[in-house]
Amino acid sequence: MKLALIGYGKMGKMVESLVKENRAHEIVSVFSSSGSLKLSVEALQNCDAVIDFSIPTAVLDNAKIVLEAGKPFIIGTTGWYENMTKLENSCKQKNGCIVYGSNFSTGVNLFFVLNDFLSNLMKTGKNYSVSIEETHHTKKKDAPSGTGITLANSILEKRKWLKNSKLNSDSSVGENELPITSNRIGDVIGEHKVIYKSAHDEISISHSAFDRKGFAEGAIVAAEWALNKKGFFSFREVVKEMLNEIE
Repeated sequence: MKLALIGYGKMGKMVESLVKENRAHEIVSVFSSSGSLKLSVEALQNCDAVIDFSIPTAVLDNAKIVLEAGKPFIIGTTGWYENMTKLENSCKQKNGCIVYGSNFSTGVNLFFVLNDFLSNLMKTGKNYSVSIEETHHTKKKDAPSGTGITLANSILEKRKWLKNSKLNSDSSVGENELPITSNRIGDVIGEHKVIYKSAHDEISISHSAFDRKGFAEGAIVAAEWALNKKGFFSFREVVKEMLNEIE
């Protein structure tokens, strides 16, 4: 499979490294702010799929070009989700394929499934308060993280009396809101914890990433999966389908 990369930061370089070391694929184009190659429909004709680890403000413009080129678009960038409906409509109009994820780690997506299960079990458990803690490196710009937002949305969907989520640094978090604590420390790759607490005990689930390889590997898996598919998918759907195939 021939891949094009948009963004050449830590994640773009990690994808390139994995392709060179472990996979029978090829990086044929790299588009970045510091490079000379300009993203265009014509420049994408020699690739099979496109992986984006760029910046949130560029996602819609990048998607427009990739969909016009008729290539599967794998979005690892976070922080653009207010444009989710717009992007899904564009994908359908162009009969294209987009796979997005707040986190492309297979382990994190299994964690999402576990969070879905637990939040469903606790959907009427008002004697338990719930909160989310997430920690990333100091250069991460979005807070809460996309992963934290995904965890929160699942909980809010089940616990209907919770109105919304709010950063815990804001002292005005109310009893009917879901508090999220976002820590930015050193070079932490990513740690997430969901905590249910009552007056008598505590139930928690957590995930910690040791390196960025899992994120890069998941993006490549998504690109493989997206070939010859049409539609707008979350990476969680990809992971669930893979688990069903194993069963």
